[in-house]
Amino acid sequence: MELTRRHALAGAAALAATPLLPQAPATAAAPVAEKQAPSFYRYKVGDAQVTAISDGVNNFALPDTFVLNVKKDEVNAALEKNFMPKDKMSIQFAPLVINTGGKLVVVDTGNGAAAFASSKGNVGQFAANMVAAGFDPGAVDMVVISHFHGDHINGLLTADNKPAFPNAEVLVPAAEWKYFMDDGEMSRAPEGRMQTVFKNARRVFEAGLNKKATPYEWGKEVAPGLTAVETIGHTPGHTSYVLASGSDKVFIQSDVTNLPALFVANPGWHLMFDQDPALAEKTRRRVYDMLVADKMRVQGFHYPFPANGFVEKDGNGYRLIPAPWNPVI
Repeated sequence: MELTRRHALAGAAALAATPLLPQAPATAAAPVAEKQAPSFYRYKVGDAQVTAISDGVNNFALPDTFVLNVKKDEVNAALEKNFMPKDKMSIQFAPLVINTGGKLVVVDTGNGAAAFASSKGNVGQFAANMVAAGFDPGAVDMVVISHFHGDHINGLLTADNKPAFPNAEVLVPAAEWKYFMDDGEMSRAPEGRMQTVFKNARRVFEAGLNKKATPYEWGKEVAPGLTAVETIGHTPGHTSYVLASGSDKVFIQSDVTNLPALFVANPGWHLMFDQDPALAEKTRRRVYDMLVADKMRVQGFHYPFPANGFVEKDGNGYRLIPAPWNPVI
């Protein structure tokens, strides 16, 4: 008690002898950052390390035909049921970086530098967030592409149309390459969006990448532990993957579904971006029945970030259960 009193008295005396510091004006405040911190999330699959990296969010008015076989009012009802604003779509993008222990593998590349500029930074964030996560694009050994839509391939190029991963082998689905590089298929494609997809794919792959593009077949291991799985419908060569290490695995579904609140819950809904909507639905149901039966983790390119979880059967559809957030690997 005496020791405590002596220290208290000494502290009071010192405080009395110290001139008071001027107080900051009442209106002063710490500066507020205008941008969020870079977005990435790591988890382990056996000995492999998976890093989901956000490419941003595309916000746009809900088109009348976003779901081809359902009225817009029903789509809005599903959005509101999931506490999302009606008449608005917010689509997220989550490319992956996988460290297998021997190889550094990128799976899909996001919207790219041009989209970053045109969207004022809303999308095209993958390159910057990847560096913030500690990865050097020059150290990437392989880039594995699931299909040729712009939000998956445009990040292959930098702002000045140079290879974004200069030392990487670029692997593409053989069926996707055959279709989109076929002049006859391109001539038969409808004007508008499909012609744009053809032209953009050729633009990207002709910018110094065509000599490095290596076609791969379904059912084959395209990178250590990463097996390509046929999931056609969204595009003719659309591909998903199973990453396996030891007894652990994750299904990387690419675009088997778009926004889960709509298309996981309602697998029969046909997305306007699906090239063959009926086949895409058949694939979706097949994949999700497998995920339910095997209780396998799933990583979705358009899931809410960090874009992975598990699914269970829910009536005529399915329910996505996000994997618990883990602050450490």
